[in-house]
Amino acid sequence: MASLSSDIIPEILRRLGVKDLLRFRCVSKPWCSLIDGPDFIKLHLSHSLNTSTHFSLVLRTYYLFSVEFDSLKAAQKLNHPLLDDGVSTEILGSCNGLLALYNGEEEIALWNPSTRKSQMLPVTEIEFPPYFCFAQFIVYGLGHDPISDDYKLVRMIQFYGKDDDSFDSEVKVYSLRTNSWRRIKDFPFYIKYKRVYGVLANNALHWVVSKRPESDTRSFVVAFDLGTEEYRVVELPDCLEEGIHMNLKSMGGSLCLIENYWGVNVVNIWVMKEYGVKESWTKLVSVKRSKLTSRFGFVLPLAISKNGDRVLLDIDNNRFVWYDLRSKKVKKVRIEGVPRAFEAEMLVESLVPLNSNGAMINKKDHGKEKQKKNTERSIFFPLKCSNLIAHFHAVMYSHFSLYDAI
Repeated sequence: MASLSSDIIPEILRRLGVKDLLRFRCVSKPWCSLIDGPDFIKLHLSHSLNTSTHFSLVLRTYYLFSVEFDSLKAAQKLNHPLLDDGVSTEILGSCNGLLALYNGEEEIALWNPSTRKSQMLPVTEIEFPPYFCFAQFIVYGLGHDPISDDYKLVRMIQFYGKDDDSFDSEVKVYSLRTNSWRRIKDFPFYIKYKRVYGVLANNALHWVVSKRPESDTRSFVVAFDLGTEEYRVVELPDCLEEGIHMNLKSMGGSLCLIENYWGVNVVNIWVMKEYGVKESWTKLVSVKRSKLTSRFGFVLPLAISKNGDRVLLDIDNNRFVWYDLRSKKVKKVRIEGVPRAFEAEMLVESLVPLNSNGAMINKKDHGKEKQKKNTERSIFFPLKCSNLIAHFHAVMYSHFSLYDAI
């Protein structure tokens, strides 16, 4: 190891998965400081995002499951901080390896599945506006603010109005840096679909909206900028027809628009290749019923293969297929242990911390310090320190291309 310079070590380590990095923290104090440092955490995350490595599918049903994206072979149940056999868990958003989880009982947690760290969020009350006594629905969105280098969870509440064409709203933003909620200006649009969290792309959250619930129901897309905390309209392709069912998804960091023609079972998927540029909308996929051999309600894009020639599609939240962009053919994906119905989300491994501000880690761990220590030992001390260097070399040889890239 003495032959490796201090400049080379970060270049090698950034290519590894989080599991190996947590082990290598024990090599030495300098390595521990390096891996825990904010600069390396950003370096590792940036490399994973740019090279599409260390990704997994997270499937939500009554429980949460994880599937390695590179293999797509088997689903593994996740033991998350809000796990309760009597309560279903919802995913409110994902960003840079973090998940926002909700258990339906006012408990919200941010969780990093790779490091197994979690943080409970403080409860914030709903501030009902005058004459609006009932909340119609609540939507969330999780993202990163590049200006303050902070992670934010946005909560939007829409209230029933005095009549069918009126509504009001309340918007609050949780800051991981301050571990607190604050209210911002109301959302002036009507969110079209319930139980849909904000789609994250280009450091902004996106929703399909209309101006009014009844009198003006034309759909369009509005973004909430996580840095400026301003709302803006996103221009859409001119060729979209009126009355389509419009949906949004993020794929590879780019905003995707899905136009669904239910009557003829046709779905077109557009991708905004240059964010904010209307002319950059490109039709990526057009799927017909005959291609899938059976009826479907909706299709969502999840990821592009590493060589860029296939798109992984979620069909009706109950099956996956690869769509070949060249041949236009569809191939079914069979994953062992996948539940019959699910919601799917792509997640990247990361070292993004949650407890740097000293806030409480998962409150259900109170009184379980022994179990916590055993868990940490299983993460950080799976090998004797005397064998860690040998393990490092073994990992390097299993990733032999690392040396070629340096």
